[in-house]
Amino acid sequence: MFRSVIRVTQCLALLGLLAGSALPDGYGQEKKLNIIAFGAHPDDCDGRAGGTAAKWAALGHRVRFVSVTNGDAGHQSEGGGALARRRRAEAAEAGRRIGIEYVTLDNHDGQLLPTLEVREQIIREIRRWNAELVLGPRPNDYHPDHRYTGVLLQDAAYMVTVPNICPDTPALRRNPVFMYFQDGFQKPNPFAPDVAVAIDDVIDKKIDMADAHVSQMYEWLPWHAGRLDQVPKDPAARRQWLRSSRGRGGISPAVRKVLEKWYGPAAAAQIQYAEAFELCEYGSRADETELRRLFPFFPAQPK
Repeated sequence: MFRSVIRVTQCLALLGLLAGSALPDGYGQEKKLNIIAFGAHPDDCDGRAGGTAAKWAALGHRVRFVSVTNGDAGHQSEGGGALARRRRAEAAEAGRRIGIEYVTLDNHDGQLLPTLEVREQIIREIRRWNAELVLGPRPNDYHPDHRYTGVLLQDAAYMVTVPNICPDTPALRRNPVFMYFQDGFQKPNPFAPDVAVAIDDVIDKKIDMADAHVSQMYEWLPWHAGRLDQVPKDPAARRQWLRSSRGRGGISPAVRKVLEKWYGPAAAAQIQYAEAFELCEYGSRADETELRRLFPFFPAQPK
């Protein structure tokens, strides 16, 4: 009798849901992915994963970009707190333009070190996001901030699952998959892509993100390259200049080969823009099935 009452109660509760009450989060829906990407500066993630992030966001997945420094040194005539506030606002606007969250941590630009304090910041960010996939730079790069961001991610990869580390933030029960952004550095090891995502359909969104970083795209980086006089004043012309100077494809033979694996040779030959990622050995070991789940953009059977 008691069990019958429980069954009736459960059925009535379900009928109440079906009759119009709010369904539980995720009820009858595909599980949404939690992806987090780390860059050293407030525009780093955009250039390496902005297109893929736009594709994830368009499918309703949760994406967060994190800048490990506040960018307070990256300008020829501004600096300090004023520049940090400007760059934080630019990053937030870049994220808004494609529908993702963008967080800027308060560490000084150009002074980043792989300290325990910063490692714990990284651990907490990954845990709070309940991340399944973590992206970031490899620890070999011309810029020390980039290198140390890669080291920090590697150092955090195992620790995110250890409850006694940062006990104020609950540990993850499953280690995320960690992957590296693409780069062109050859020593000590060249970038070896495992996944490549075609972003031709979202290249304009990636340029939209870059366009939000006014202090960098139209001021600091052109000045540093000796090309500040080439930046147009008109906003529309300026954006077109940005696309021609920053949006070109340049797909390497290694990335083209991986595109063929995931899209098939015929489709891969037509791809002009792509973002590629390499598996890190320190996180969960993802097989092809898991990679397809994390990157839900590929045809089921490439031809």
